[in-house]
Amino acid sequence: MSPRRAFLSSLLVPGYAQTVFGRDHAAMLFAVIEIGSLGMARKAAQDLAEAKAFAGDSIVATYKIDPTTGLAIIDPKTGLPTPDTYIASRFTPDRVKARRTHYEDWVAAIIFNHLFSGADAYVAANLWDFKANIGVVAAPHSAGIYASLRLR
Repeated sequence: MSPRRAFLSSLLVPGYAQTVFGRDHAAMLFAVIEIGSLGMARKAAQDLAEAKAFAGDSIVATYKIDPTTGLAIIDPKTGLPTPDTYIASRFTPDRVKARRTHYEDWVAAIIFNHLFSGADAYVAANLWDFKANIGVVAAPHSAGIYASLRLR
């Protein structure tokens, strides 16, 4: 797979080109991040829609009371008690703005995951035939790092 094709395929489907190059752990990481971010973006979009829908609502706190009987005054048109005071919606403009920002953050995470997956696939495509091995060796009283490179 060419580097360009690897970039574009992992840009569209994060982790795809990584599976082609045998980098299953990286592919799984990109897939898990994608699925989690999509789920959280959907939840944030639902929260934003709820906040927008109920931003103008209010709740009746008290009803008008007849001082002689102590009962609620009934509206003759509706047949329901007449409201006296209201409680404003908990979805203030600041809360709607915060929920919009939360949604935008998850969309940015999805875009970042696509771009990073594409860039990782591009680098993997360029280095797929580079046979280098780097590791850590544990000794009884110390640790060491080794690297080997095959030229042919």
